[in-house]
Amino acid sequence: MLVKWIRCTVVDRPGFERGQRKWAGLPGEPGFRGQGGGWSRGRPNVAHVFSFWESRAFYDSFMARSHDRLAASQSGTYRDMQVRLFEHRFDVKVGFEPRFSDADVVRVAHCRVRPDRVDHFTLVQEKVWNPAMAGSPGMLRGVFGEAPGNEFLVLSMWDSAAEHGKYRVERIERLGLRAQTEADVAAIAGDVVRVESAWTV
Repeated sequence: MLVKWIRCTVVDRPGFERGQRKWAGLPGEPGFRGQGGGWSRGRPNVAHVFSFWESRAFYDSFMARSHDRLAASQSGTYRDMQVRLFEHRFDVKVGFEPRFSDADVVRVAHCRVRPDRVDHFTLVQEKVWNPAMAGSPGMLRGVFGEAPGNEFLVLSMWDSAAEHGKYRVERIERLGLRAQTEADVAAIAGDVVRVESAWTV
């Protein structure tokens, strides 16, 4: 599965919201699995969109055919768009599905990992972070993806911002020490995204 993460700063919020609803045509596209997103909880007017495709081949075909027509309605409503693609490596919690209907917030973490620490980083993601997240009340599902250049994405969906907040306060620091995160990660960026149900496809 391919995971696409789009982040941008919105300059025309009503226009962007209207355009976002035009993506309702996506389910007819071969290989499309789901899309959702919303507004950053910490950064005004920053929007995140996550879409999921069965494979890079299906995604490339969509980009060559239908993408520009669907995207045209949002032209001029945003700036500073960043797009990243990640190949699914494993689920966070079992049985990941690209559904957003039951999620209140999505936590996204983007990690650049030191080349000599990739194997360790991947291992602790599987053995330390995943079980901790999967066992946390309110954590619904998630995905761990990889991109060229030792870049990784950890995406987790939560049924409430409050439950995610508790997980952060109670567990992150302790788990980070155990996982030796500082030794693995050269840079980390992230956000907590308030899911907008109207954007879910």
